[in-house]
Amino acid sequence: MHLLQAGVDISVIALWLGHESPVPTHQYVEADLAMKERALARIHEPDARIQRYRAPDSLIDFLKTL
Repeated sequence: MHLLQAGVDISVIALWLGHESPVPTHQYVEADLAMKERALARIHEPDARIQRYRAPDSLIDFLKTL
């Protein structure tokens, strides 16, 4: 866990532990609250504005015929 907190990639930790892949390593290491808070602090809201999809009239007309 200390290696993960120090920034060592989990795939490197898996190799040091003799694991074939990082998948079984996850049972030994999990992010603690401080690591989660740091990860959340690095993200930001995207600049793009999400717009609601509006189907074209031709599609609405077709669906009405079904």
